Amino acid sequence: RWGCNGWARRGREGHGPVGGGRRGAEELAGPGGSSGQEEGWRGQSRGSPQQLAERYADLAASHSEALRQREEREWHNARLRQENARLRLENRRLRRENRCLFRQTLLGPGPDQASPAADPAEEAEALRAQLGRLQEKHRRALRHLRRCRAAGGPEASELEDGELDELLKEDEQP
Repeated sequence: RWGCNGWARRGREGHGPVGGGRRGAEELAGPGGSSGQEEGWRGQSRGSPQQLAERYADLAASHSEALRQREEREWHNARLRQENARLRLENRRLRRENRCLFRQTLLGPGPDQASPAADPAEEAEALRAQLGRLQEKHRRALRHLRRCRAAGGPEASELEDGELDELLKEDEQP
C-alpha cells in the first residue's frame, strides 16, 4: 500500500543501471527535474481522493481522541492534587490533635481542671489502681531488660550498666 512505485524503483526493475545511459539520467532527475515526469515519490498522493479522505478522517479522529484523553487526564490529575492538599491539611490537623491528646494524657488533668465534686476516697482508689498498673508495667520492662542483657541485646546496651543495675536493685527492694 505504501510501496515505492516512483522513479527510484525503476532502477531495480531491469531498465538498466540507475546512473547509466540516457534514460538513467532522466530517472535521476526525479520529480522536479528536467524530465517532466510527475511520478516521483515525493508529492505524489498514492491513492484515490476517497482513500485520502478516509485517512484524513482517521487521523482527525485519533487526534481528537488523544486530545480528549489528555484533557480527561489533566482534569483527573487536578482533582487528585486537590484531594491530596485536603488530605495533607487533615493529616496535619489530626497530628496536632493527637499530640495534644497525648500531652493531656501524660500530664493528666491540671489543678484547675480537677473536678471539685470528686470524692477524695474515689480519687485515692483511682490513684492506687493507676500506681499498681504502672508498677506492673515497670516490672515487665525490667524483666525484658534482664532477658536482653542476658542475651546481649541492643536494648540493654543502650542503658549504661550502672543505670540498669540501679533499676534492678530498686525492683528487688520491697
